[in-house]
Amino acid sequence: MKKIMDEIIELMKCAGTRPIETEVPGLSMIKGDIPAHQLAALYEPMIGFTVQGTKMLSIGERRTTLGGPSYYVLPVHVPATASVHPDRNGGPYMSLGLAINQNVLQRLLRDLPENLIPTSSAQFAACEMDLEFMEAWLRLLRLTKSTRDIPALAPAYEREILYRVLMGPQGWYLKQLGMRESNFSKISQIVKWIRDNFMRPIDIGEMASKSGMAINTFHRQFKSATGLSPIQFQKQLRLLEARNLIAFEGYAVASAAYQVGYQSASQFNREYSRFFGLSPARDTEKLRRIEHARD
Repeated sequence: MKKIMDEIIELMKCAGTRPIETEVPGLSMIKGDIPAHQLAALYEPMIGFTVQGTKMLSIGERRTTLGGPSYYVLPVHVPATASVHPDRNGGPYMSLGLAINQNVLQRLLRDLPENLIPTSSAQFAACEMDLEFMEAWLRLLRLTKSTRDIPALAPAYEREILYRVLMGPQGWYLKQLGMRESNFSKISQIVKWIRDNFMRPIDIGEMASKSGMAINTFHRQFKSATGLSPIQFQKQLRLLEARNLIAFEGYAVASAAYQVGYQSASQFNREYSRFFGLSPARDTEKLRRIEHARD
């Protein structure tokens, strides 16, 4: 396994502290001392492979340690905050991400016996990497050095990675995402609507009705999928967008608050400070200083 890890690390030597989208569709890489503000983001549905070091990921009230080598599954978009740390020998944090292609997942599920996949999953956590799974990632990563092979081989390697996740401790969540009529899949559609309309007021009753669920069931299913209530999810999307507007697009604090849907600037300031740990003005000063030093 060490030989495989050494080759993966070598193939990732071009990665930096901003995500690099490789020529392999859906495959990205990142490494180093990544600023915490960059890690506060809306994370897309993905399979993450922590190669080296540790990521501390917070989603709502869940705080999870993702130490390398391990993998994790984010089956729906979620707003999250995180920090990263080197390994015990001082080696830089390194990770790979593979975006979940729902069409590929659905085709794979159609080809598998229904009773093959586990019927339940453990809570979101780091999952152990076995040799076969690590080799599948290595084969996919090698394509970054053999780009002519990508069209023929990348789909097969992507499918293998999805298959091995389906067979693992987080497989049930992935299966639910790929089943069009599952509650989980319906919640993912609601998540998409909130992402596209986060400035609009939320009507929980209407969302539950669209999902075909009772309100209490809808709340429970939404929190199970995202770690947040619908209102918390919307609030964090608003705060993430407002932070970008203030720090990097020159908006005044009050203007950004109203732009993302807040009616009260004082409420916005309170919730911003609670979520990011600093007032909008102090946070913006810190972010601009960090970004200036990186340029």
